[in-house]
Amino acid sequence: MKRILIIEDDPYIAELQKDYFGLHNMETEIVHDGAEGLELALGGGFDLLILDLQLPGVNGFDICRQVRERLDIPVLIVSARNEEVDKIKGFGLGADDFVTKPFSPSELVARAKAHLARYERYTQGWAADRKAEPEVLRIRELDIHKAAYRVFVHGKEASLTTKEFEVLLFLAEHPNRVFSKEELFERIWGLESSGEIATVTVHISRIREKIEEDPSHPQFIETVWGAGYRLTV
Repeated sequence: MKRILIIEDDPYIAELQKDYFGLHNMETEIVHDGAEGLELALGGGFDLLILDLQLPGVNGFDICRQVRERLDIPVLIVSARNEEVDKIKGFGLGADDFVTKPFSPSELVARAKAHLARYERYTQGWAADRKAEPEVLRIRELDIHKAAYRVFVHGKEASLTTKEFEVLLFLAEHPNRVFSKEELFERIWGLESSGEIATVTVHISRIREKIEEDPSHPQFIETVWGAGYRLTV
């Protein structure tokens, strides 16, 4: 059974989330204080984190940053703060998704299940890599180990999150083809964009920082102004 940690200071919202996850056979634990939630999250044992931003003790941004430095579990921000700058900051700190309040509990569960499935494929890929030679997609100095979710540039490993890896892999599997931000969101996140295209922009920027020699002049992922992005070979 998957274990989910909910860090949410509103008891009603937290219980609503717990009820819906329970209907899908997921075990949840609720914490209303940011400091307590951070300590519990860093202690491990959870498969996914649902995180509010406005919390007593430690705010959600700080929790996201510290969790991402130590753990690679999916982090879903659920917040009433809906400004684009908040979403960009959240994704920049390593969040996997950003859901704006008020939200559909069913959609939240669907998003969580999608992230859990991707994370499970990621961990299984690591195990498979230890037993067999992984399938590698090579593009110039870039090696993408598809099963193991690992990326190497000039032989040095670049540490990508699962979502960053999936964006890069998708573009690499469709070389020289331009995809709009909306298309990338729908293909990678599996849901209609609903105005969340800032997610794609942030992830592309973070990928470039990790694989490009000069992110301001990218050699792998190019921006086609007014159209989208493409990976050139």
